[in-house]
Amino acid sequence: MATYTFYTNPMSRGQIARWALHEVGADYEQVLVDWVAKPAALTRANPMAKVPTLIHHSQSGDRVITECAAICAYLAHAHPDAALLPSDAEAADYYRWMFFAAGPIEQAIVARSMGWQVPEGREAMVGFGSYERVLDTLEGHFNANMYVCGARFTMADVYVGSQVDWGLTFGSIPPRPAFVAYADRLQARDAYKAAKGIDAALIAESQK
Repeated sequence: MATYTFYTNPMSRGQIARWALHEVGADYEQVLVDWVAKPAALTRANPMAKVPTLIHHSQSGDRVITECAAICAYLAHAHPDAALLPSDAEAADYYRWMFFAAGPIEQAIVARSMGWQVPEGREAMVGFGSYERVLDTLEGHFNANMYVCGARFTMADVYVGSQVDWGLTFGSIPPRPAFVAYADRLQARDAYKAAKGIDAALIAESQK
């Protein structure tokens, strides 16, 4: 049995988790999930029946991890030899920006994509304030840093970088120079290319 069972669909956030799996060199078996006919084993593991869902078949028993940010963080923790965890000096940026991507960035992009408007004067009641403020904040960081934690790639870049990369591809994030340069650095990574290649081939096969 592989170390991990990976429930995914190539047209989903499962692309983030696959990239993370490749960054740590994990041994995994994929289970492709149809949008309608969800496997019973997936529903048992995750009652939300969402992908990605990851099951770690550890020596002490099976561990279920859901939510992309959590999957990324868990894999870095479970595979310390991959050197993708933050140092003490990097930890503040690592956690700050990973959770910023999982919260304000995700909220701001979804709200904009859905056409949801925050009533004037009530920006403080939502976690992201405004779409423009979120992007300006993120841009400011990457104007001054190559990666989330400065000059070194960490697992936080898989999650934050996926938000940026996806947003640039589908137009939900504008092609500001700092974002484009950051995405270019990530796309040059071997693990990124390997993971994206698998999903691209699966997408192509499904469209035949």
